[in-house]
Amino acid sequence: MATAFLYLCLQIQTEHVFTTHFMITKTNITGTYIVHGIKGYDDREERLKNIFNNQLFVPVEFVTEFHNDEENKKLIRNYFDDTVNNYLSKGAIYCTLVHILIYEKIVAEKHAMALVFENDVCFIGNNFIDKIQKVAKEAASLEPGFMISLENATLEFPSIYKVKKNKYLYPAKKGRCAGAYLIDYTAAQIMLNDLKNKKCTTVIDWWHNEMVERNVLKMYWAHPPLTEQGSFNGALSSSISIRSNGYIRRFKWLCQKYYKMYVLRLFKF
Repeated sequence: MATAFLYLCLQIQTEHVFTTHFMITKTNITGTYIVHGIKGYDDREERLKNIFNNQLFVPVEFVTEFHNDEENKKLIRNYFDDTVNNYLSKGAIYCTLVHILIYEKIVAEKHAMALVFENDVCFIGNNFIDKIQKVAKEAASLEPGFMISLENATLEFPSIYKVKKNKYLYPAKKGRCAGAYLIDYTAAQIMLNDLKNKKCTTVIDWWHNEMVERNVLKMYWAHPPLTEQGSFNGALSSSISIRSNGYIRRFKWLCQKYYKMYVLRLFKF
């Protein structure tokens, strides 16, 4: 009964639904979600609608917190440690909450695999569909219970000496933030079950890393990365940090990316 009620609430609070169970061709990806916010993100929403509708032709679902603040507080009490408000900002808590609500939807709607993006996602290159098809094909052979980081937010990459031709997934000991990832049904279910015994105490990407450390979740990096976070690369301002956008930040990002992707990797084995 409680599960049915939660699912109904999720359906109500998801305002921007184009369609569900649309499968990206040649993959088992049947859901695509955007971690969104109710207020202050109209420009990001329009930008992403244009990308997904007119460029990628992939239906996408924008998921937000609830309009009813009391309902949000109930969910926070359900999923988070009682002291979380003492050390996480409201923005960080709500961002993490929406990721968790997406896991509830993945399980309720029985998606074999689903894509999750935060609303500042920037796609690298113009052939995302071709690249995600290759990632998903390789992911189909993985043991269930995986998350695949699709981004380069931390500017960390597999060792250049371990990268192989026509191989796209590499085991990792942590994620690369939580701005873009592919997740399977089992991983979503495992994380929700874990929350019943150990409530979340931190922001979403650190929570992922904690579960990887406890062997609850298996993490992989897609290489080459498929996306960047606009709040990291200078294209957009961050909603939960003090990062600004602009040409200087963009220049710094490009310099760091070049150094860490093409130079530093030569000295890591």
